[in-house]
Amino acid sequence: MDNPRIADTKPVVLELAPGRYHYCACGESANQPFCDGAHAGTGFEPSEFTVDENKRAAFCACKRSREEPYCDGAHKLYKEGS
Repeated sequence: MDNPRIADTKPVVLELAPGRYHYCACGESANQPFCDGAHAGTGFEPSEFTVDENKRAAFCACKRSREEPYCDGAHKLYKEGS
């Protein structure tokens, strides 16, 4: 797999509590935007990130953001399943 699967063409908006999280980088997780281990055998690894205080954020689901794990609007260039 050269490119990650586009899980969705819109961001996932969530409220997060402080803690450590693992962002799905392959697009295969059923628990978007978080890793569920579905990357096994894909060549992709999850990205770990930390939230220091309660935070509302838009997470990238197209897996093309330059601000990963956060959405930068790149999804506007892609269709689901590309």
